[in-house]
Amino acid sequence: MDVKLNGRMKRLTGVALLSMLMNTATAAPETRLEYLSVDEINQWMDRGQLTSATLVQHLLERVEKLDRNGPKINAVIELNPDALAMAEAMDQERKGGYIRGPLHGIPVLLKDNIDTSDEMQTSAGSLAMVGQPAAQDAFIVQRLRAAGAVILGKTNLSEWANFRDPAIPSGWSGRGGQTKNPHLLSGDPCGSSSGSAAAVAAGFAPLTVGTETAGSIICPASFNGVVGIKPTVGLLSRSGIIPVTQKLDTPGPMARTVRDAALLLNAMAVDDPADPIQKPRELKGVDYTALLRPGSLVGKRIGYPAKFDRGNLPLLIDPQFSKALELMQSAGATLIPVDLTDPRSERVDEAFFMGIKRDLPRYLATRMCIPAQTMEDLLLFNAANTEGRGQSTLLAAKEVVFDEKTYNQLWRKIQGENAAAIDELLTTHQLDALVSDVGSAAMNVVPLAGYPGIMVPSGIDEEGVPTSIFFFGPRWSEARLLALAYGYEQLANARRTPAFKP
Repeated sequence: MDVKLNGRMKRLTGVALLSMLMNTATAAPETRLEYLSVDEINQWMDRGQLTSATLVQHLLERVEKLDRNGPKINAVIELNPDALAMAEAMDQERKGGYIRGPLHGIPVLLKDNIDTSDEMQTSAGSLAMVGQPAAQDAFIVQRLRAAGAVILGKTNLSEWANFRDPAIPSGWSGRGGQTKNPHLLSGDPCGSSSGSAAAVAAGFAPLTVGTETAGSIICPASFNGVVGIKPTVGLLSRSGIIPVTQKLDTPGPMARTVRDAALLLNAMAVDDPADPIQKPRELKGVDYTALLRPGSLVGKRIGYPAKFDRGNLPLLIDPQFSKALELMQSAGATLIPVDLTDPRSERVDEAFFMGIKRDLPRYLATRMCIPAQTMEDLLLFNAANTEGRGQSTLLAAKEVVFDEKTYNQLWRKIQGENAAAIDELLTTHQLDALVSDVGSAAMNVVPLAGYPGIMVPSGIDEEGVPTSIFFFGPRWSEARLLALAYGYEQLANARRTPAFKP
């Protein structure tokens, strides 16, 4: 949306413009600074009607008002004391005619398991990790800084990315407390990237970065009504991110629109020689916004869960998803009912435990002057500081018998089975992609395959909780999936601003 300004408003800048915007009762919600898209922010900055420093100051005040106080969303675990200085530096570069790209001066929040070499902690929400900050930025953070992004702070998460104990509520961490869903404060924010999803939904930043091992981006994106991209494993670097298992771990963009998420993906999708998975050569330099244009659904063959092709049942299951299918069909897509079979791979838990035992100690060894520099340190710290919370997953990881050959064989089988379930449908029905509701097998199969998926808002249910549609496809198909997701998003206009309903 291009914001139109009258002559008087065009002469206003900085704090004066901010004050007028926030005090204009008749202004549409989407003209408020906290809900501007990246393109809109850039347009305002280019016209001299907004600075990065003004935007950052506004967002810091909004976090204080709604995250620390008021409804107390608890999405932001820590703010960056250098954020304003970074914003001012980007403003000076812009004033001097140097603009690094579309993220120049744009505030970004990072999940608190992504290393930053500044004054902020990187703790995975655990008090056992609080101490000396990380020695260097994660690779994706290096790329964001190079793109001119302002690192606004860190977001809360399910402690240890939901791999401490399954009984711990989604969105809770010992360091950050309980994240709330800004749409329905008593509702589930989902995990583990709950803080990243809730923060972007609540207007604390236009862009956030989450991480996923098995559902930790796509689930909170759905429940909080935002766009979440779970990339192909290996598309984005995992260097400097607290691991669960390198077989599935990935960071991913979270934003309010598909285009904003694609812009964030562009900034991070650069080859990292230190990451064990190297991308295909043809992906080098891909612009993930290039295919975002009207008509992207025309002629595309898209598979959908066959349960939505059975009489009146779909309206009872998920009326918003049924409407989404109708919209895509009306836009020229050919929809094919399919049944995605969940292989229900054996020994998945064991494979995760082995991944933690293999990869987490290596990461801990890179951190200095924190209580937990080994797995044993971590378990002892948690035992002495329980807060009524268990650590059964971490204990199981300590006890599992680890063997590198067995570990690789397990993951090769698990990923192969789940990838084959998707590939068979794509080939048999000659599909460009598939879509799913959040109650179908794709929520398990896609992450375990290591395949990409994009969650996009489809509306809101009668309780005020967001609903979503999930686009997924073969390895490295992000550009194609983004085009389809964008086509649907433009038709549906289904994202809703949170009501902070009790």
